[in-house]
Amino acid sequence: MTLLDLLVEFGLTGQIGPLYCGMRLDQAEEILGPGRPHPAHVLKGPDLDGYPYSWGGLDLVVTQRSVSGIWIRLQAGSTVHLPSIILPSSRPHAATILRADFVSALDVAGCAHKIEQSLTFGTQFSIRTQPASVCAVFFPPRADEYVPDREGLYLGVIHKHIT
Repeated sequence: MTLLDLLVEFGLTGQIGPLYCGMRLDQAEEILGPGRPHPAHVLKGPDLDGYPYSWGGLDLVVTQRSVSGIWIRLQAGSTVHLPSIILPSSRPHAATILRADFVSALDVAGCAHKIEQSLTFGTQFSIRTQPASVCAVFFPPRADEYVPDREGLYLGVIHKHIT
């Protein structure tokens, strides 16, 4: 499985492998191992809501000790490290995903999507998949990012939240 395959599956199902919004944090940690809590959890305690636990490039936002959000953050021109239970491999994966390539992969997989107007402004562009309601946000490359197409938009974050 490639990173793009994993992200398309997330767009289709709203799940990252066995992880899903609504599961208990202890269930996620049983699958992933202990996460790195946000410093706010360290200062205020584990019952603090709305802050993530991290496993490399994967963040799980926690509310009332349950997963309320799943985030994968990418930086064009670099690599991303994800837990091997999520993306099997002992190596990091290239994090350079063009908007056109991601949208094309969604189309091939039969995953409907539409522009997310509230997160599309300036040079930022966003889509939301249907019916899983996963949001993908694309950005132009920064000056220090080595990318093949300086004019392209690259996936910077893909996330899902429950309300």
